[in-house]
Amino acid sequence: MSLSKEIVRAVRQRQNQGLPEEIRDKVILHITDTIGISLAAYKGAPVAFRAIKGISVGVSGGTGRVIGSEHCLPPAYAAFANTALAHALDYDDINDLARIHPTPVTLAAALAAADAGPSRGTDLITAVGLGNELLCRLGYAIEPKGTGADSKWFLSQLFGYLGAAITAGLVLGLDDDELVHVLGLAYMQAAGGKEPGVGIGSQARAIYPAFASMGGVQAALLASKGVTAPASCLDGKTGFFKNYLGENLSEAQRNAFLDTGTWAFAHTSIKLFPSCRYSHPFIQSALELREQFRLDEIEEVVIGVNHTANMLCQPLESRLHPTTIQDAKFSIPYLVAFSFIHGRVNLNNLSEESLKDPQIFAFTSRIKIEQTQEDTPGIPLGDLKVISINGTKREIKRINAETSVHEVKQKFIECMQFGKIGDPVEYWELLSNHLHYDMIKELPILDSRV
Repeated sequence: MSLSKEIVRAVRQRQNQGLPEEIRDKVILHITDTIGISLAAYKGAPVAFRAIKGISVGVSGGTGRVIGSEHCLPPAYAAFANTALAHALDYDDINDLARIHPTPVTLAAALAAADAGPSRGTDLITAVGLGNELLCRLGYAIEPKGTGADSKWFLSQLFGYLGAAITAGLVLGLDDDELVHVLGLAYMQAAGGKEPGVGIGSQARAIYPAFASMGGVQAALLASKGVTAPASCLDGKTGFFKNYLGENLSEAQRNAFLDTGTWAFAHTSIKLFPSCRYSHPFIQSALELREQFRLDEIEEVVIGVNHTANMLCQPLESRLHPTTIQDAKFSIPYLVAFSFIHGRVNLNNLSEESLKDPQIFAFTSRIKIEQTQEDTPGIPLGDLKVISINGTKREIKRINAETSVHEVKQKFIECMQFGKIGDPVEYWELLSNHLHYDMIKELPILDSRV
């Protein structure tokens, strides 16, 4: 049996079994978090608007609704728009082992597919949950370490085409054969080279998953109208894994990918800092050490990295002096300096204005980089050493993958307040208890000109 058919069979098995209660609750939490971030983006992510306007050139109307706007677009473009809003602040959820941001891709795909027609093959929570699980399973199968073939790709984008396609296909009510075609049509669009992330001086990394949700929805719509693709698209001689990652999945990887006994999505985290996930343990260590030293006592801060983290430190001079907010959010040394100076990292202070803060740039002159860690699955340790006039102290923080409902609620409220939206608790209760495809109509309209 082809891998495409096996994927569809595994997805159907989970769908027929239904989401376990704890997974269903988690999906609701992640959708609510994503909507809060998307609404906050109206104030804090102008790059999302520029991208949406660019993708909308020559387009007038459509069925797909854009979160926080009266604007409607064709379904695939609406998926692009909503993923761009959800990701542009770098605040979206992430599975650390899979190295994937699942919910911005699948939620946008599900909403766009639901808007495309009256027939909805499954409910919103189930569609997003199954799409998220597929995305996380793809990452688990290849065990990305940030080196080798997987280091060349934004996995949220590369795998996102498949996850978005299956999510949209489920919402459209496609049958098993059509879902196999959906995966093949998604493969034909797959992309996601990582240079916009490791390169500097651009804004492109803010919107990269949006291409995946757009392509996935387009694949599902094509399949719904009878367009077919070979079932061998994923594991054939020139298939997805062979082309993009150098070799097809091994038997062990295939078994891990198709396992339906556990939920990889269960280990997906909700971010508590609006920056690249690799920076988070270093931010945590910096905030801890900040409480133990006066800033004028610190002579040097040594950041201990692995190969992956070092990509976010080089070239050092450019990383210490980012020119775009996207570069700042993707620079470990800048964020370490920022944390020491400000004592917190949130939407209100990590902004375009911070790029001109002389206190931060005065502190960056004290930062050095050393490679102290091996590349391993997941996120590197936050290894910081402070050398001061009174001695040396080293802090090594491991990323905290768990986020409580209370923490997520507080983040949601802060996102809504940042976007100057009244009654954030009321919206939290609404979304937490009444998620459905038409909820966009119940959200505040922040901009009708997108």
